[in-house]
Amino acid sequence: MRLSIQHRTTYSYDDAVTYGLQQLRLVPKSRLGQSVLTWQMQVSGGRKEQEFDDQHMNRVWLVRFEDDAKEIVVQAQGEVETADTAGVVGQHAGFTPLWYFKRPTELTKPGARIRKLVDSMGTGDAADLQRLHDLSANVLAAAPYKLGGTNAKTSAEDALSLGCGVCQDHAQIFISAARALGYPARYVSGYLMMEGQSNQDASHAWAEAHVDGLGWVGFDVSNEMCPDERYVRVATGLDYREAAPIHGIRIGSGSDPRLTVDIQVQQ
Repeated sequence: MRLSIQHRTTYSYDDAVTYGLQQLRLVPKSRLGQSVLTWQMQVSGGRKEQEFDDQHMNRVWLVRFEDDAKEIVVQAQGEVETADTAGVVGQHAGFTPLWYFKRPTELTKPGARIRKLVDSMGTGDAADLQRLHDLSANVLAAAPYKLGGTNAKTSAEDALSLGCGVCQDHAQIFISAARALGYPARYVSGYLMMEGQSNQDASHAWAEAHVDGLGWVGFDVSNEMCPDERYVRVATGLDYREAAPIHGIRIGSGSDPRLTVDIQVQQ
């Protein structure tokens, strides 16, 4: 399937920003099941200072706000050819060893509720893949999808305590529990073409776990499935913070920015 993607993010401020720096992880990767045909990025209200690959082989743009900017607009667009691989991404590659993906972070550190979820899995002899599918279903049952109950700073443990979450929370709960079960696991940010609509409310997120003999396998807890040809992988990391599409700091403009996101994904 050939997917066309347009992603525009606008940050508007009431007062000029004295200094601002953003990391953009908005360039998709070509690998098993995904081939990037064209991709372009533009930034207005800021300028690219550096471009590099991080420890997860994500292409990162480092963008500095223009002096006294009140608005910065980031646009990414292109075409990606995808195929359904039943969620299998393939063998591990890159600079980071597999054991690194077993370490907890502030957002994925397991607490009492994560440990209870892991304990509920038992010690059965189910194959790794089935065990991870069961985990995905258990995460959704413990924290049904609900908008507005969490935010970008909510940890996996806190989301589970609230008993609800969105795709970001589901991915981090799954990651935390999968690591506790002994699997390397990571966070994925990207796009999903929703059926019957080209305009998307936001970018998407899911998790991947490493299975011996298969490599990395994706699990979209929120949609109860493994990623297929409607998904486009963009960035990976230990948690949301390492794979966020846009993440940065600013000095000046005391109020929070007005954020507008326009995403279109269509065949």
